[in-house]
Amino acid sequence: MKIAQNTVVTVNYKLSDAQNNLIEEGVQPMVYLHGGYENTLPKIEEELDGKEAGYATTLQVEPEDAFGDYDAELVKVEDRKLLPEPLEVGMQFEGMADGADDEPMIFTVTEIADDKVVLDGNHPLAGMALRFELSVIDVRDATAEEIAHGHVHGAHGHHHGEDEGGDEGEAGDHFRSQPLH
Repeated sequence: MKIAQNTVVTVNYKLSDAQNNLIEEGVQPMVYLHGGYENTLPKIEEELDGKEAGYATTLQVEPEDAFGDYDAELVKVEDRKLLPEPLEVGMQFEGMADGADDEPMIFTVTEIADDKVVLDGNHPLAGMALRFELSVIDVRDATAEEIAHGHVHGAHGHHHGEDEGGDEGEAGDHFRSQPLH
């Protein structure tokens, strides 16, 4: 089956920077709903469109097509007393960029000094050209429910059910979130 609108794609991946320094090697495959649902980068969808299981490629994605250029204006220094303790580098908080009336964004603690904390609102991969090694391992038709919800259900996808609040402690959910004012 060819990858097309409303197919579920399972792909093994390895992510490196443009100098081939490993950033992440997918322990589990990435599974996404293909067709503009924003479940993966558009350049990845563009590359995989029309391909089948067994297809493998290396794709370089420039910052403007990945996580954007690094924006120094998204870095702010806050008084440490405004943040909860214990405080560690790498923790993330929800807040607003200076002068922004948009959506709240996630800030990462990048430095802690005596009474000041540096918070960075840039995505950790902002400003980087990224190299993806991709290998398609499966393609299937999406279910009507997956299409309606705009994402994959089941293994390595999103789960709905009565225990939706039970995802605490899952990999990727290791940071504390606290609103900033």
